[in-house]
Amino acid sequence: MTQKTRGIVISDLSKVFPKATVPALNNLSAFIKPGIITGLVGPDGAGKTTLLRHIAGILKPTKGTIVINGFDSIQDSTDIHEFTGYMPQKFGLYEDLSVHENLNLYADIFNMSKDERAQRFEKLLHFTNMAPFQKRLAGKLSGGMKQKLGLSCALLRQPEVLLLDEPSVGVDPISRRELWSIVRNMVSEGTTVIWSTAYLDEAEQCEEVIALNEGNIVFAGKPQNIFKRVQGRVFESCAIAKNKRKILQNILKDENIIDGLIKGASLKIIVRDPKTKRPPLPKGNTWSKTSPNFEDGFIDLLGGIQERHSAIAELLTPLEHDPSLKAAIEAQKLTKRFGDFTAAHDINFQVEPGEVFGILGPNGAGKSTTFKMLCGLLKPTEGSPSILGQDLRTAKALARQQIGYMAQKFSLYGNLTSKQNLSFFAGIYGLTAKESKIAIAEMINTFDLKAYIDTPTEELPLGFKQRLALSCAVMHHPKILFLDEPTSGVDPLTRREFWLHINGMIQKGVTVLVTTHFMDEAEYCDRMCLVYKGNIIALGTPDDLKEAVQDKGEQLPTLENTFIKMIERYDAKQQKLYGSQEVSYDT
Repeated sequence: MTQKTRGIVISDLSKVFPKATVPALNNLSAFIKPGIITGLVGPDGAGKTTLLRHIAGILKPTKGTIVINGFDSIQDSTDIHEFTGYMPQKFGLYEDLSVHENLNLYADIFNMSKDERAQRFEKLLHFTNMAPFQKRLAGKLSGGMKQKLGLSCALLRQPEVLLLDEPSVGVDPISRRELWSIVRNMVSEGTTVIWSTAYLDEAEQCEEVIALNEGNIVFAGKPQNIFKRVQGRVFESCAIAKNKRKILQNILKDENIIDGLIKGASLKIIVRDPKTKRPPLPKGNTWSKTSPNFEDGFIDLLGGIQERHSAIAELLTPLEHDPSLKAAIEAQKLTKRFGDFTAAHDINFQVEPGEVFGILGPNGAGKSTTFKMLCGLLKPTEGSPSILGQDLRTAKALARQQIGYMAQKFSLYGNLTSKQNLSFFAGIYGLTAKESKIAIAEMINTFDLKAYIDTPTEELPLGFKQRLALSCAVMHHPKILFLDEPTSGVDPLTRREFWLHINGMIQKGVTVLVTTHFMDEAEYCDRMCLVYKGNIIALGTPDDLKEAVQDKGEQLPTLENTFIKMIERYDAKQQKLYGSQEVSYDT
């Protein structure tokens, strides 16, 4: 390849898909600098994936051009494919092939010689800490390991340009940190990286950021510049003893509030006009200015939150809990073995009625196993899970009527329409024909699904898939809601809407058990446990966990740093007790 000007030049780029009423990309122009990480952010449907596919030479623009390192994305697409690595959201791993076999398959596609691939495999497997797992089937890898294998396949030819479409979705903080380390090493060798992400804390780690909304560029520049939008307009309360959700609901009624969210025992708000009086707090609590982050500026850039009250919560009748009931959910010595492997060991905790309880942990740590035992999807080897005082091992039918379940990756049927999915779940939850008709109508109106009611679910925008998944989980008005990574990959505005509904339901007495890798989301929990290597290694409120690792004289760490520190301390303690051993976050 002849030497040409490096960098990516996007000029007047537009893309209109057949039958679409608005362009997916609308007259975009930008210059992406070489040799740095550029973040690509925006709400669901903003055009991020469409833009990456154009840069990769997969899609042909309706208008405009993209020139990558001096090569035109259409006229020179073959040349571009030679020096570009592309990792799409759904990377094409073959789950019935091993790690090594997947790498070999992609090496075959790239026509790599035997010597070339042997050298490259050794470097990538060492690079990603995956050398011990070469013989493991891809389908048996944890989420973090699958992402690292996908990234390795994209890096086989040492690309000059690396395009990553939300590579860290569904990945725990430790694996996310490892992915960033790998990519930064690539940049140090001269690779240009575009990293599309739904995690806006990741945008802060990029040298430059491009923000898209409805196919338009709404911001381009250094991430620090977006902070300036909200400087002096971000406030945080001191710890609030109780009723923080009710207080937040009242605060969100104020149109001067652009955003409001729970941060452990505190509340955080962004105001439209800092001269306007702040919302009232309980006696003894005050607002103080706090430093903004990228997400604060991004929420402001998009005009702030759209929904300010929960229509689904308004449908619910307040629950009256039996005062003799000690726990809505209880895990008693739960243990699960798969052959010789123990996925969860002696798990004990109680969730009070009307509480939000989180289960956190790295990919493969045992949290999903624990979660599935507690909602009746997995039979424990030992111990007993109970729901509202009923042992799940003997009262499954009763429990099913009391539980709402929203699975990871929205367990909807893609070839069914929205209405057909609602009808199917109504049957699962045992609703009569009359009850089903009423519930389906309620959900369609409450979640504004009318425009998509006859649309196959696989064709829905991600935000509406999430609404539909939640409506399927709550249509029978459950007393307990199980949420398995419910907002993985969802943009901040959609996440705010989701938690607005959940907080409203909690106010009506619903109990929530949630797993999540998104640490800001974990701040909504009243209490949480951290599961690692099949054991609970910490349990308490978000602030309890932060204080446990807080350095003397320092501010409280973030929940993400707390998560990482606790696991590092646990590993160090185990190593001291049992000697040197290889640490793996994969099961």
